[in-house]
Formats: sequence, structure tokens, C-alpha cells
Amino acid sequence: MVTTETIINAFLALSGGEVLATILGIAYVILAAKESIWCWPAAFISTLIYTVLFWEGQLPMQAILNFYYMAMAIYGFMLWTKHNKNNETLKVKTWKWPKHLSFILIASILSIGIGYYLTTNSDTRLPYLDATVMVFSVINTWLMAQKILENWIYWIFIDAVAIYLYWQTGFYVTIIMFSLYLVLAIYGYKEWRNSFQKSQGKIKSEATSKAVEKTKNPFI
Repeated sequence: MVTTETIINAFLALSGGEVLATILGIAYVILAAKESIWCWPAAFISTLIYTVLFWEGQLPMQAILNFYYMAMAIYGFMLWTKHNKNNETLKVKTWKWPKHLSFILIASILSIGIGYYLTTNSDTRLPYLDATVMVFSVINTWLMAQKILENWIYWIFIDAVAIYLYWQTGFYVTIIMFSLYLVLAIYGYKEWRNSFQKSQGKIKSEATSKAVEKTKNPFI
């Protein structure tokens, strides 16, 4: 049974690395919500630390996931930098329902398959939850790098499952971080939705202006 004393002891036993990873992890989400390119360096360092922590804590899928996050941090930084060099901002986009259904179906099948493999071939704790968090996070991180608006909705689901997983495995400080992640995912969704609506409004305004000009001068 988890007691207040257990949680306090977990705080007291914190390593400097875990504290730094937690702070940088929170900074990553805040910066990502603001569409700042500096979210990716923060993510790289944070996930490097967590890769080691989760491997030592017998959560191999979480360790592999964070190693993947490191690679995606490099990819995201390069992608956003490329657009900045071309004097154009990578705009927030949205997916239609067929793509979302494909995302959920593929991720669910992979989660079940990997969870079953872990059950029969390892001593992983809560293998199906571990696999679910890993698979959905892997695919969803790519959505974030591509600035797909709905990635924030998926993060809300992923963070909720991760909170339960970490509660069961004793990562109490990480629970606090993921609780903040969940709140920040809601904030991030609102920020990106506003950005998307502004860009759509600008596109419509430009299209209207061109239509008016063409009416005035049909040879344009």
C-alpha cells in the first residue's frame, strides 16, 4: 500500500538527474505549446536521463521509448529549423477522421502484440500498459513534430495511462510530472487550436482578397 511516507521518501531519494529530467520535461511541453524550437533540446536531455532511469527500473519499453524520443528530438529540431531557414513557419495542421481511426487501430494492435510478447518473454511489470504507453507515444511524437493539432488529445490519453503505470511501479515524482503534462496537454491543444484557426482565417482572407481583385481585373 502506498502511503504519504512512501511518497515523501521517494522525494528525499531523488537523484539530481531525475530532478533535472523532470524540470526539462516540463519545460519541453511548455515550449512545445508555444511552438518554440527550443522545446527539442530540452526534450533531448530529459529523455536521455529517463532512458537510463527506466532501464534500471525494469521498464524496458519505457527506456526504449525515451531513446526514441531522443531521436525524435533531433528530427523535430531539424524539421522546425529547416522551415525557419526558409523564412516560413511550420503551420499547425489537422487530420480527418479516417486517419485518426487508422492511427488508433494500428497503435492498438501493436500494443496488444508487444504486450503479449513481454508477458511471455520478460519479467516486465504491467506489460500491456507499458506497451500501450510506448506505442501510442512513439507514433504521437511524430504527430507533434509534424504539428498535427490532435496530438495533444492523444497526449491527454497517454499521460492518464502513464500516471497509473508509474503509480503501480513506484515512480511517484514522475507521476507529478505526468500530471502536469496532462494539464499542459490541454493548454497545448488550446494554443495550437488558436494558431490553426488564425492560419485558416488568414488563408480565407487572402483567398477572398484574390477573388475580389480578380473580379476587378479578370486578366489577373
